[in-house]
Amino acid sequence: MRRGRGALGFSFFVQGVTFALLVTRIPGIQKAYGISDGLLPLFLAAVPVLAGVASVVTERLVKRVPPSVVLGWSQPVVLLALLGVGAGTRLWHAAVALAFFGLAVGALDASMNMLGVSLQRAYGRSIMLGFHAAYSLGGIVGASAAWAGAHWHLGLFVSYLPAVALLLPLVLAGSRYYVDRDRADLDGADRDGAAQDGRQESARAAGSAVKFAVLWPLCLVMACAYIGDSTVANWSAKYLQDVLGSSEQLATVPYNVYMVTTLLGRAVGDLGVRRFGAAGVVRCGTLVAAGGFAVVAVAQGAWVGMLGFTLLGFGLCVIVPQTFAAAGRLFPGSSDTAIARLNIFNYVGFLVGSPLVGALGDAWSYRGAMLVPMLLVLVTLFHARSFGAAEGARYRVGHERAPIADVGRGGHGL
Repeated sequence: MRRGRGALGFSFFVQGVTFALLVTRIPGIQKAYGISDGLLPLFLAAVPVLAGVASVVTERLVKRVPPSVVLGWSQPVVLLALLGVGAGTRLWHAAVALAFFGLAVGALDASMNMLGVSLQRAYGRSIMLGFHAAYSLGGIVGASAAWAGAHWHLGLFVSYLPAVALLLPLVLAGSRYYVDRDRADLDGADRDGAAQDGRQESARAAGSAVKFAVLWPLCLVMACAYIGDSTVANWSAKYLQDVLGSSEQLATVPYNVYMVTTLLGRAVGDLGVRRFGAAGVVRCGTLVAAGGFAVVAVAQGAWVGMLGFTLLGFGLCVIVPQTFAAAGRLFPGSSDTAIARLNIFNYVGFLVGSPLVGALGDAWSYRGAMLVPMLLVLVTLFHARSFGAAEGARYRVGHERAPIADVGRGGHGL
């Protein structure tokens, strides 16, 4: 389980690198392929649409093969698709590469979070924020590499090739250590000597079908959180360059700042959940994120704008991991299905967020457009109870069972 946790953490890290390399070079991709401002939102929307389709397929696929198998093949495809984006010369080349990227990333995101939730159940304590912290660290590395590429005026292929060449063999090697749900639960029960209790809990949970009425509040929270996240990912560089008058080089910095603050917030987030409960942490993050959007909207210079993106990172960082974790707690016997369905709303958020901000920016103003995701993120406050009561969302009380295997002790955890 320790090796499985480390391998999965590295998978989150690689996905952070890959996604940051793509989104922070959107202006470069637009320039390289001659994509107009009117056509750009369609390209940005196609990726989450295809990813959502792949998440639906993954829900059915994991009933036949373990999520570890899906993750094992989807992550190499994502890396190769990224390289394809940099290697093309014509518009249709970019379209094909982004299509493969979207399909593979949908399967990757779903299977990765399935494994994360199952490991959290086996550990008996909050560790999901640690996995997403690894993703944030990868985003920092990827955004830094993108900044270097823009600074030295490197082509997309030259920027992407070293990352893919380094990460691809490591991903293939690490995939041997992924731990699926059944194996994680069995290992935890054996270590604790509570196999009989584990079997009884599994028997009760097996009948817990995923009810959309129960899952819906988490789906709405996930969509709103990703509307906010996609606004940063897809429009922060363009906002800083076109609205706040920064250079192309400086325009790559906001996403990096955002990822740094998400890393810091997630690094301590698991401790916060254990002490204050998931609902309290999510409420606090929501208010901070709303404040960040307000600062971005009124900023008069690039540095004030980056302060807003800093607040956004601290606020949004806790919402998504806790939404996946909450789905796993609500449907312990059908967590893979619940996570696959919830993951679709990840892409709904991206699908709505990117065109919405772009359309409002063109028709009204990009400053005013930043207020819309702010209002949508505040919706989370009305559904924070879905994450559990203050007492029930803490470690070792309420709906979280006592730890059945504290295999992370000794500094081996993320």
